[in-house]
Amino acid sequence: MNQFVRSIDAVSEFSGRLSAWMFFTIGLFITYEVLMRYVFTAPTVWVDEVCRIMQVWAAYLGAAYVFKHRQMITIEIALKDTTTITRRLAETLAIIMLLIFAVTASYFGFQLWLKSTLAGHTTDSFLGSPKWLTHASVWMGMGLLVLQSIVELYRVWFIGIPERIHDPLSEMH
Repeated sequence: MNQFVRSIDAVSEFSGRLSAWMFFTIGLFITYEVLMRYVFTAPTVWVDEVCRIMQVWAAYLGAAYVFKHRQMITIEIALKDTTTITRRLAETLAIIMLLIFAVTASYFGFQLWLKSTLAGHTTDSFLGSPKWLTHASVWMGMGLLVLQSIVELYRVWFIGIPERIHDPLSEMH
């Protein structure tokens, strides 16, 4: 099980960092578009669609990373003590609810991806990108969230809930 946990953590870490770089790249592309459109009066035809595709991928790929680092919204007023059985049960319930959502989204996302891939659907834009590009992000991102949820459920019962939520941004100061 430890190898599974390390593997999923590594994939979630990689996907989160990739997601961050995608958001950074989107910012560069949009800056480029603004310069081309308003300074040189030569707008591009690709920036809008490429940024939309990247944004969808970045959002879905980032979910497992956010969950791994326990940066999702939580309310801990009544359950601050991480060692109680009540807190473990509350964490378990929350993870199970997240799992139900992620499994459902992954299943239907895969169905949508398969349908659009087999039918050869494309966007109605000038680029005419294949729709599987965005549809794949749903089932892949949610699938990774399912795996990370299983790891977090294991942590709750066999490793323990972290006392302090790890904040990657605090390391930058």
